[in-house]
Amino acid sequence: MNQAAGAAPSPWQTYRRLLGYARPYWPLLAMAGIGMVLEAAAAGAFTAMMKPVVNETFINRDRHLSLLLPLAILGLFLLRGLATLSTDYGMARAGRSIVRDLRQAMLAKYLRLPCTAFDQVPVPHLVSRLNYDTEQVAQASTEAIKIIVTDTLTTISLLAVMIWNSALVTLGVLVMAPLIATIMRVVSKRYRRLNRGVQDGVAQMAQSAEQTLAGHQEVRIYGARTTQIAHYDGLANRNLRLNVKIELTRGISSSLVQMVGAIALALILFLAGHEALAGRMNAGQFVSLMLAMMALIPSLRRMTNVQSAIQRGIAASQHIFGLLDQPEERDEGRKPLARARGELVFDHVGLRYEGQASAALSDVSFTARPGTVTAIVGRSGSGKTSLVRLIPRFYEPDNGRVTLDGVPLAEYPLADLRRQIALVGQRVMLFDDSVAANIACGDQSGASREAIGRAADAANAREFIDKLPQGLDSGIGENGGLLSGGQRQRLAIARAILKDAPILILDEATAALDNESERLVQDALERLIPDRTTLVIAHRLSTIEHADQVLVLDEGRLVEQGTHAQLLAQGGLYAHLHRMQFRESPTP
Repeated sequence: MNQAAGAAPSPWQTYRRLLGYARPYWPLLAMAGIGMVLEAAAAGAFTAMMKPVVNETFINRDRHLSLLLPLAILGLFLLRGLATLSTDYGMARAGRSIVRDLRQAMLAKYLRLPCTAFDQVPVPHLVSRLNYDTEQVAQASTEAIKIIVTDTLTTISLLAVMIWNSALVTLGVLVMAPLIATIMRVVSKRYRRLNRGVQDGVAQMAQSAEQTLAGHQEVRIYGARTTQIAHYDGLANRNLRLNVKIELTRGISSSLVQMVGAIALALILFLAGHEALAGRMNAGQFVSLMLAMMALIPSLRRMTNVQSAIQRGIAASQHIFGLLDQPEERDEGRKPLARARGELVFDHVGLRYEGQASAALSDVSFTARPGTVTAIVGRSGSGKTSLVRLIPRFYEPDNGRVTLDGVPLAEYPLADLRRQIALVGQRVMLFDDSVAANIACGDQSGASREAIGRAADAANAREFIDKLPQGLDSGIGENGGLLSGGQRQRLAIARAILKDAPILILDEATAALDNESERLVQDALERLIPDRTTLVIAHRLSTIEHADQVLVLDEGRLVEQGTHAQLLAQGGLYAHLHRMQFRESPTP
């Protein structure tokens, strides 16, 4: 999913938008901020206390202060420990809350995107964004801020101690600041570029692994194990190289900062010696200044290294905000719809998928009336599924219009429109939950146990449900993995029965079943179909002989229309498909 149109936001704009997600947690951040200030002040106070420790304890040998100063240092470190705890808790709680909020916003956004978005980007890629990118944001939004704020305040505190001890020596050290700033600027640009590559690589690896594992049987049968492993290895090695470059960049930048710190240290020794010889610096001042300088170097190194986390977070945030800024599926309908009669009219409808040269549907017109069954048949790729996808507005027609009870579909709110439709497909989507939760899902989640039981009975599902360890409360595994194909199909039918929608779409609901399962499913469907507008995509033509009308599609066009008997008599494409399926010879 590409970034929304327009100029790409700058890193600072992206980071500022990210920090906006921290606003609801300002009490936690305020508590953490107070902790940071105290932690930095304690670091400065400790180095400042070295002056009286040296002068009064070792030189003047003041017995009173020699007892008080150790106690003061102990109290100072106790205060610093409490401040660190306050900072860590506040930032961790706020950071994980931001990650939770972003994940919730992303998942909600995924479900509001048009279906075309899912045609362009594989689901594993989307899941990787949901999991990996948000973790990078957590590091940038809180952990990195904690380091930057704490070490910046510590640096200011330590510089104040250095200036208090000797402004001249401190001024000499500060000539190194532009060099450190240049190093950090160059390093941050490189981090940002490398981290974008790493995040894209992680998404590609997740996609490759999920596809390989989901198709592990085909991989084994067709001897594709070596190919798939080699493909994954290539992605993993690319990610390895990028991560090594990041670590190398971090190491080089850290070494450079340390070298600059060493130069500054040497400069301190030279200038401090000059000041001592001139009588402007005593031993206590020198030790205090040296400790401040030594404590300053780790802070500068951490601020340099944290650029990696910040740039990872910015790169991840750009991906996340690019997603959140994507246009959502159009939902501008204002005509409320409680329950439809169910009359569907396709009026010269055309549909072309993005990037496809030929149209999926061209000039399709027909009417499906309440209480009737409309069967849709044709060769693979003829446009059968594309046609029924227009009814819940998963896709929008490019030409013509589709109406429900005389009103164009776009005039109904999406929620109202989709409440009128039940769908049973060849590939049933079940959730890793109980049988009851899968029958009564979504709007029906509040249904009574009696209603769920009646739906299961009507779907011929009770015979296998009663054999499960906990009946309706039994878990069924990921996508119903603990059930057979026929059992999954009957749960989907029970779900549709419980919904009791006026429009029913059956997308090759019995195509992959054995004869016994097909008989049970077909019997359940016969209970579901009456008094509804039913559209059936049929693979087995024997299942639609009693349909009120049959639509025959070919290359996106409606080429024949009529009853089963009428179309057989015409001797056209339907008759040809019927002969092919039942191995009949053409009548001379």
